[in-house]
Amino acid sequence: GRENESNYAQALVQLTQLSSAEITRTLQTEIDNNFPNVRAIVRQLEQGPPFDAPIEVRITGENVAQLQTIGEAVRSQLVQLDTITHTRASLNETLPRAKFTLKEEAVRLAGLDYGTIAQQLNQTLEGIQGGSILEETEELPVRVRVADRSNLNQIAALPLFVQPASNATATSSNDWTPLNALGNLTLKPEVAKITHYNGERVNTIQGFIQAGVLPATVLSKFQQQLQTNPVPLAPGYNIAFGGEAEERADAVGNLVSTIGVLVVLTVATLVLSLGSFKLAGLIGVVAIASFGLGLFSVALFGYPFGFNPIIGTVGLIGVAINDSIVVLAALNENPQARLGKPQAIQNVVSQSTRHILTTTFTTMIGFVPLLLTRGEFWPPLAVAIAGGVGGATVLALFFIPSAYLLLKRWG
Repeated sequence: GRENESNYAQALVQLTQLSSAEITRTLQTEIDNNFPNVRAIVRQLEQGPPFDAPIEVRITGENVAQLQTIGEAVRSQLVQLDTITHTRASLNETLPRAKFTLKEEAVRLAGLDYGTIAQQLNQTLEGIQGGSILEETEELPVRVRVADRSNLNQIAALPLFVQPASNATATSSNDWTPLNALGNLTLKPEVAKITHYNGERVNTIQGFIQAGVLPATVLSKFQQQLQTNPVPLAPGYNIAFGGEAEERADAVGNLVSTIGVLVVLTVATLVLSLGSFKLAGLIGVVAIASFGLGLFSVALFGYPFGFNPIIGTVGLIGVAINDSIVVLAALNENPQARLGKPQAIQNVVSQSTRHILTTTFTTMIGFVPLLLTRGEFWPPLAVAIAGGVGGATVLALFFIPSAYLLLKRWG
């Protein structure tokens, strides 16, 4: 985070109506027009893995100046995309640094030294504790310091206490001298900090995108642009991508890492419930097919394959196989159907159809509010689950009975 940076602030705005991409984009445009010297990022609250910026390019190397040069070349290509609102380079963040060059002769004539001057400036600008106040049960320190520390001219005119002459009183004006009488005060920009990644110096180029635009789409266009116009890299310098893409890959990796255990538990449960590895294999075929149906539904409606569709298709599997389990259980309970008689199998499926269709329609209707939501966040999730459930119902009513009949004839 950037909580400890004095030039950074953030605010949370709670709207009286549902937020939309149009409101966010309009607010972003108005702030940019009214405050051109400020980098203001207007973003909606997002779900999924957290990231500092949706688009991140990490440039690693040794020389800071070279990192800045390469970073500027990358940033200049990033800003050419229409969906990019602002960019930021970690090594281009500068802070004003006041530098005071002392005149040794003037310092010596004033009876001061560098340490004494630094101590007096620190006490004047940072302040010293002059006491404390008690507020209920908490003791708060009182710090005394100069009021306006942002005015460079006032800082240059700060009075410093000097050693009084032997014939002067302790309250003589000769006991004080302005800071600018001892040297020159200048203001120069300096790199705020040199960032590192895995022990290497890094220049992180961040890109912020318009509301309602998926980071994966923007990143794909940017990568194509870099392939067309590659940025020259000196030996020892590398470019890597972070941001939403990296966090999403990590999240998906963590999700996939548990699939093996879930598959074993699911197979064991199905075998114990159905009493047959063959029937459990039919359920496995339906699970794989429903995953493909979820992806097909996302593609059919024209949504990009992002993090939410991945979550939707993985969660879909457990719901999609329920109808097939119901049909198989009903077939196993019918003595005539177990003998592989087509008419008995047809009757069992006909009796189960009404209940299966009812549960399917109620499940799909439950996702209608998400389908009607504008934007590209919730609709892909709803489409993946609803489409997969609908397709799995067709498999349960047609594929499962047909496959069951073939198993009985061949088995």
